[in-house]
Amino acid sequence: MNVLFACSGTAGHVNPALAIATELELKKSDVNMLFVGSGRELEKRLIPQAGYELVNIDMSGLRRKPSLAMVKHNIGTACKLLLAGRSAKEIISRFKPDVVVGTGGYICYPVLKKAAGMGIPTFIHDSNAIPGLTTKMVSGVVDKVLVSFPGQENYYKRPNRVIYTGTPVRNDFTAQATNMSDQNDGKSDKKKLIVSFWGSLGAEFMNGMMAEFISRVIEDGEYRHIHAAGNAQALEKIQSDLEKTGFWEKISPTVELKEYIDDMPKILASADIVLCRAGGSTIGELLALKKPSVLIPSPYVSNNEQLENAKQLEKIGGAFLLEEKNCTGAKIYESVVEILKNSERFNEMSAALEKLNVSNAASDIADMILNTLYPE
Repeated sequence: MNVLFACSGTAGHVNPALAIATELELKKSDVNMLFVGSGRELEKRLIPQAGYELVNIDMSGLRRKPSLAMVKHNIGTACKLLLAGRSAKEIISRFKPDVVVGTGGYICYPVLKKAAGMGIPTFIHDSNAIPGLTTKMVSGVVDKVLVSFPGQENYYKRPNRVIYTGTPVRNDFTAQATNMSDQNDGKSDKKKLIVSFWGSLGAEFMNGMMAEFISRVIEDGEYRHIHAAGNAQALEKIQSDLEKTGFWEKISPTVELKEYIDDMPKILASADIVLCRAGGSTIGELLALKKPSVLIPSPYVSNNEQLENAKQLEKIGGAFLLEEKNCTGAKIYESVVEILKNSERFNEMSAALEKLNVSNAASDIADMILNTLYPE
């Protein structure tokens, strides 16, 4: 069985595809995978790192803010789209996929549209609470539209094709979720752990508040804290800000500052509360691990989709939503501590996340693909 994946741009698009691919390999031994991306650095790192072959098609998205630069960019995008369709056809003809699965990013449009036109079964998954432009554009031609939150059928012209699956999460997260009760045994005498990280979009602004946040952690001395700045420059800036206020000298082993969190499944499983953005795959991971969170959505993404994602968790009582425009380091810290000090609220938040349990999403989607190709 040959499976072609199309995904590009962000971890929220790539990680769900990797999760589905892993489940397909577990369920069927003779399966070949090929990924199509748009050549961005994250794709080139994550996909080969997971052991899969990647080919790239030069593709860019549309800009929406009116300007002369927007017009020039969108003309270039239209030209790339024409060439992308040809490249997609060449890849499909060479690889001969039995099924094509898109999980987000502009590259999904030429690949899925061409595959559907060639009579190949097609699926697209959208991790966000409101559909992206690409999902809307291909929803009329694909066989199934898979969504991460219930009640999204009305966003689409053909609601009968929409299936609520949740967000596919890599099996190392679901394995950690299974083992969490064992990890938490005997943990009551330890300080509670705050884990924080930001995505690349707007990370500089949010990291600018972390020195004040970390100062409060050091000053109070009641919690452990791991913060991933995202890059060396941001890490150095936080350290410099702490040095200016004298808190760098007071930092203890209970506070860890990193560029990246290499073993995110293990660290998130160990966390008591998570402070982060609200991208689709991050939301899926929080749900799989049932982790209470303080979510600060990125205001720099299209459709304000992260805000809508965060509202889904806030609505069920599983997260506290704080918009970036209202943030200070002190306010973020107070929001986190308010939850940690209220054990009843903390437990209610964790239990509420079960309402959108997605731990089996990748497995369910893999079964759906196999049942389409090999109906009983």
